[in-house]
Amino acid sequence: MTDATTIAELEASLPGRVSTSDEDLARYSRDQGPIEQVILPLAVVLARSVDDVRTLLKWATRHSVPIVCRGAGSGVSGGAHATTGSVVLSLELMTRIVEINPDDETAVVEPGVVNADLNAAAAPYGLMYAPDPASYRWSTIGGNVATNAGGLRCAKYGVTRDSVLALEVVLADGSLVSTGHRTFKGVAGYDLTALMTGSEGTLGVIVGITVRLRYLPQAVHTLAAFFDDFTQAAAGVLAIGRARVQPAILELLDGRTLEALDGAHGSDLRNRGGSLLLVQTDGYGAAVEAEVIRRVLLDLGAGVSEEGSGEADRLIDLRRHSRGDEVDDLYRVGEDVAVPKSQLVRYVAALEAMALRHEVRLKVVAHAGDGNLHPTFWVERSEGERAQERLEEALDESVRCALDLGGTITGEHGVGQYKRRWLAWEQSPAVLELQSRIKQVFDPLNILNPGKAIIS
Repeated sequence: MTDATTIAELEASLPGRVSTSDEDLARYSRDQGPIEQVILPLAVVLARSVDDVRTLLKWATRHSVPIVCRGAGSGVSGGAHATTGSVVLSLELMTRIVEINPDDETAVVEPGVVNADLNAAAAPYGLMYAPDPASYRWSTIGGNVATNAGGLRCAKYGVTRDSVLALEVVLADGSLVSTGHRTFKGVAGYDLTALMTGSEGTLGVIVGITVRLRYLPQAVHTLAAFFDDFTQAAAGVLAIGRARVQPAILELLDGRTLEALDGAHGSDLRNRGGSLLLVQTDGYGAAVEAEVIRRVLLDLGAGVSEEGSGEADRLIDLRRHSRGDEVDDLYRVGEDVAVPKSQLVRYVAALEAMALRHEVRLKVVAHAGDGNLHPTFWVERSEGERAQERLEEALDESVRCALDLGGTITGEHGVGQYKRRWLAWEQSPAVLELQSRIKQVFDPLNILNPGKAIIS
């Protein structure tokens, strides 16, 4: 059992890095996941170096203390929620961009580097870091790697794992290992870099990241296409694919999301259609690709803005904030399922039907280019306990339906704590056991983010 003497030992070994103030314990106790129970950690360690992390892990191993890592705390699955008897390790102060190599098209960063800051540093070289989660202005690269985060540009450039080349990782016992390589290709041994990416802090603490950079597009064209309803817009996604044009961004917003944006920003989007498809092409062929897509969507009856219009670009920025903030009088849960693109229309229709059946409200936004949807169900808190039960029933059914259509319980947010209840729906007992055995190899004392990401 961890006592005051044990924490005093930690404070002595990491002077100035450890906080036990009530304010910090509360601030670092959770991320943005929909888990109402709050557990305060024993302490918070604000690491500034790899040595700080190694010292903490050695201490944690000696005393069998759970360690919960976090970056900016922007996760939405409870992956950074403190657990009983844990110490939270914040990596937000490890913010060095160690190197940008424009000829190799790579960057080496510490885990606390903010996504947008890396892009600002790479831009003068004509390069960019492609993964761009909606929280890119404040989410950290370390957190992005830990959850294998996605983003709007996933349609063309893939998720975080597709841009990670090498990692520096502190293991549970405090030892430091390097995985991967600085080259774009490399197949020596097991791909531990890919394994660590998306492991949600359960296998090691990522303290250094080598990423692949992409060419900053010389041209970008954006289209906003309004459809009568969400199902028609989803059909537009398939039509773009059949035209064999690859947008960089392909985002889908339903009518209720448009209403929310109108209320927040004074726009009139909902009056122009029941759903909005946002499309962005990039590169030297951006104008040609945008024209092909414009014709495809016009043939489906959409109202389409002019290529590269300022309004369409503004809507892309609004889309990044379209999920909204919590409202006190609502009980709301959002999800992160993905289905094969061919099942988009069917899944959208199923979501709308189940919302009616369970008497809950629904809005949906989607990274439609890769079939990743974010349905949000909600009820008024004043409707009472039974309304919340209906909400959970709708949520469970939406996940079951996605799996039945060949999908997954999480496309980019990670399993964290919140989604573990569904993990066995997707993965077989044999796969769950294999993951548990891998966890045992890396973390025999089960001190790295226990109770998250996998069933162990």
